[in-house]
Amino acid sequence: MGHEFEVRRQVELAADPEEVWQAIATGPGVDSWFMGRSQIEPRQGGSTRLTVGGAVEEATITSWEPPGRFAYRTGRGEDGTFMAFEWLVEGRDRGSTVLRLVHEGFLEGDWESEYEAMQSGWDMYLHTLAAYLRHFPGLRGTPVSALKVGAAGPERAWAALTGALGLPATAAVGEPVSVAPEGLAPIEGVLDYADPFSCLGVRTGDALYRFLHSGERRGDAVFLAHHVYSGGAGEQELGRAWQAWLERLFPAS
Repeated sequence: MGHEFEVRRQVELAADPEEVWQAIATGPGVDSWFMGRSQIEPRQGGSTRLTVGGAVEEATITSWEPPGRFAYRTGRGEDGTFMAFEWLVEGRDRGSTVLRLVHEGFLEGDWESEYEAMQSGWDMYLHTLAAYLRHFPGLRGTPVSALKVGAAGPERAWAALTGALGLPATAAVGEPVSVAPEGLAPIEGVLDYADPFSCLGVRTGDALYRFLHSGERRGDAVFLAHHVYSGGAGEQELGRAWQAWLERLFPAS
């Protein structure tokens, strides 16, 4: 049976409203902190297009009021499913901004698992948005992703990831990270996000690295959602290198 849902989030950002608007309402801006690749047609009635791992989600822009309100909605599937998003941008003193998100819609199938994943996912991605605007303002990030389905259960995956990153299993935000992944440039930074058994986040001087676990009900997948803010290797090259790293970390049983 299907189920209606709503996720509400609010975050204060160290950026002015125009900077926040550029980050949430332009393709290059969204690419700098969110998953996949985005295209946004800047007008009411225009379209948005999100491509993740070959899957494409399209929506119609229902509100375009820069830099204060941006909303868009997908069409309804045959089973009644749809997604709708509303972003509200409010400037505050000292150049900061409060950003409010309302994500609602209708889910089918294992909707509870999907809803839980949405909540934790938005917590992580909004934290990533805040880190991007604070530490890499004005830069355009290259999204780098990799996926291993059936990698391991949450506890085993967490142990493998923290171990590979040189962190204790009880890793806490602020701990230093120093690791040289095989086939990749060394990573020197700090742990900037930790949701045990679900997500690890590392910030370096030129990148935000995100290591996520889907949960048992969603295939025990480990997903990497990194953003690199320096030149050098391209998106495809980095994606292949991180995919190889995942395959070595979680070999087929």
